[in-house]
Amino acid sequence: MLDKMKALVREKDMCVLATVSNNRPHCSLMAYVANEACTEIYMVTFKDTRKYRNLRENPWVSLLIDTREEDLGSRRPEAKALTVTGVFEQIGDDSMRLQIREALMRRHAQLEGFADQPDAEVFSIRIHSFLLLDGLTNSHFETVG
Repeated sequence: MLDKMKALVREKDMCVLATVSNNRPHCSLMAYVANEACTEIYMVTFKDTRKYRNLRENPWVSLLIDTREEDLGSRRPEAKALTVTGVFEQIGDDSMRLQIREALMRRHAQLEGFADQPDAEVFSIRIHSFLLLDGLTNSHFETVG
């Protein structure tokens, strides 16, 4: 089942990032890439955003990756929703940050001008667990690492 969950992470490239600050949730639609092992997910944002401030204050996050775009109409009951729980980490190594930025640009060319801004920050979410809702009633939980 873990392989199925990781396959969904690799197949998709957009998620909803949920952060919290002062007990108030905040959701953001985000482009991402994952590392080969699907133990980390990488994104980019501006440092002056609410989401980045929230990440710095409370590093625990939830991501939602789903198949709602494919599973339309009569297939809606087959939709999959993967909840990823993880922890925000800054990327201190300049060469690693550049490699991740390049991977993001290969998958998301639309981010080119955005990621080039001086205030743009590439960051990592270290994955702790997956919870897959496969259809309306089948759920599967897996820890990572």
